[in-house]
Amino acid sequence: MKAFNYYLLLFLVPLLAFTTAHKYYVSITEVHYVKEKKSVQIITRIFIDDLEKLVRERFDESITLAGKNESEKVDYYLEKYLTEKIKIKINGQNTVLQFIGKEYDNDIAICYIEIPKIDHISDIEIENMVLFDIFEEQQNVVRLNINNKKKSFILIKENDKGLLKLD
Repeated sequence: MKAFNYYLLLFLVPLLAFTTAHKYYVSITEVHYVKEKKSVQIITRIFIDDLEKLVRERFDESITLAGKNESEKVDYYLEKYLTEKIKIKINGQNTVLQFIGKEYDNDIAICYIEIPKIDHISDIEIENMVLFDIFEEQQNVVRLNINNKKKSFILIKENDKGLLKLD
């Protein structure tokens, strides 16, 4: 009987050890200044399941992302949400973000945003509050590449802004 209990314990412990897998809540936002186009180009990568949870809670419970029959409303919802939660100041001035569109790659939603007509950047401040209203543990990684200067930030709910001074 002791041998049976020993083998049962040996079998169950590894199974139970992996049943509470930790979920990471993270997005990655890349911000590039393309001088030739006088444009700041922003690419945000967010896990589809996290984004879907947000859209369902905030806008429409029936929405499913990345499906064959995805609702045409999804782009509208994403534009509304992302332009509300991502704020960028260039040279101390607020900017207007233009949502270009999105695509899916495996389990990631890739969202494209642009700020046109930017002649010069001496400083840029990024506020990224994406998914902070849904997940307490959310972290937003922001990577800047402005005038060949690179900087990265990890933004959390308590510290949701990053600044890069160039001049």
